[in-house]
Amino acid sequence: MTDQTNTRTASTPDRATELLRLHREETLLTVVNVWDAISAQVVTATPGTRALATASHSIAATLGYEDGENIPVAEMIGMVERIVRATDLPVTADLEGGYGDALDTVRRAIGVGVVGANLEDQMRPLAEAAAQVEAVMAAAAAEGVPDFVLNARTDAFVKAGDRDPAEVLADAVERSRAYLDAGAPVVFVPGKLDEQQVSTLVEALGPQRLTVIGVPGSLPLARLEELGVARVSYGPLSQRVALTALQELVEDVHRGGGVPASVRPLN
Repeated sequence: MTDQTNTRTASTPDRATELLRLHREETLLTVVNVWDAISAQVVTATPGTRALATASHSIAATLGYEDGENIPVAEMIGMVERIVRATDLPVTADLEGGYGDALDTVRRAIGVGVVGANLEDQMRPLAEAAAQVEAVMAAAAAEGVPDFVLNARTDAFVKAGDRDPAEVLADAVERSRAYLDAGAPVVFVPGKLDEQQVSTLVEALGPQRLTVIGVPGSLPLARLEELGVARVSYGPLSQRVALTALQELVEDVHRGGGVPASVRPLN
């Protein structure tokens, strides 16, 4: 199987197997998140791209909703389907906390060709969150996609508040281990993590099991790869980069300028 399995000819199970393989490689998987068909096409066409990830925050914003499961699930899945159709690469979808019914949402995502997903634990009781991970993996297998790449997310750092950082890290380790034990192939620990935190997580979980988010000030990608991180994604940051460029154009026009010569005809 090639690195760029064609989603228009390969089966969903094969695409899932390919995405899982990309996470298991020692080479760090980088996914710059997309939010609609044209962003998916641009990222797909950029050399070096091996898989796509959607950003729920960005899709919600595109369709006029606040982040935090305010978008109707049908609209979220509808945009995800457009993204899947726009690329020949495996797609993993950010499904927030599951929109009230994680199992049904995952089934609907698989139905439109998605082969992996982020699901937030939202710091629910650990037993409940781990049971959901196990149920999601069972549901994916029942849909014929046993290699579904559930990227089980813990919000330990996101919701840390003023808690002791050592306690937060211990929570992240405990929750991440529980999700791996429940069958998730990888876990997602978003937050601005330092090298000691990343090292502790990788040591506790094993190499190529941790995924993180790239934010300003994050560890360099080369160092994350050396530490054994499986994947880096960018959440809403990629859309913010695009919107910043748009706002900067507007500001320059208001100053009497115009379109920069470096603009590319990407659509």
